[in-house]
Amino acid sequence: MEKRIINNYEEFEALLGQVIGVSDYVQIAQDQIDKFADATLDYQWIHTDPERAAKESPFKTTIAHGYLSLSMLTYLWYNVVDVRNVKMIVNYGIESLRFQQPVKVNDKIRATVSLNDIKNLRGIAKVQVKIVVDIEGERKPAYDCLVNFLYHFE
Repeated sequence: MEKRIINNYEEFEALLGQVIGVSDYVQIAQDQIDKFADATLDYQWIHTDPERAAKESPFKTTIAHGYLSLSMLTYLWYNVVDVRNVKMIVNYGIESLRFQQPVKVNDKIRATVSLNDIKNLRGIAKVQVKIVVDIEGERKPAYDCLVNFLYHFE
């Protein structure tokens, strides 16, 4: 899907209650999971030991760290939108995060993004988007949440 271009507050506001877009799928590989384990010092075997996971895990394979799949939000968001004419963007918070099922090694995930709320805070746009991250071929999403950004438009 082509990125949606947003140039100012008014263009953001016009999307209230609508789907902004759907990202492309991105695959989560074992190498990425291992690097995330190195970065976070979380070496739990369900993430980093493919042989043991194949034998002992109920998933029969390794799974991505929940926070690895969550950390993909920035990439997925920027795959959906190109917000222009901004001096600064701040990640302001995540609300109502609910992990619904694990992302297995080599799964492909994507995000569907809707504009849930927007407020003008003295020239700063507080944007809240609902993001549902689904796994290719699965009925149930990996997770959903409300993400807040602050956009300082020029």
